Amino acid sequence: MFDFDQYLGFLAFLGILTLGFWLMIFLISFVIPYWIGGAIIERLQEIREEKKAKRLNS
Repeated sequence: MFDFDQYLGFLAFLGILTLGFWLMIFLISFVIPYWIGGAIIERLQEIREEKKAKRLNS
């Protein structure tokens, strides 16, 4: 039915597909929210520092 080469190719395809699937799950659930959250926190700190600098200069 299948040659050994086709079997190895199929296993390689399944392995790459599985790795890609779990990588996408990891990125969507941990990395991207961490990145967005950090950017928001950093921007809020910059806004607070700008307001504080305006109050001190006034």
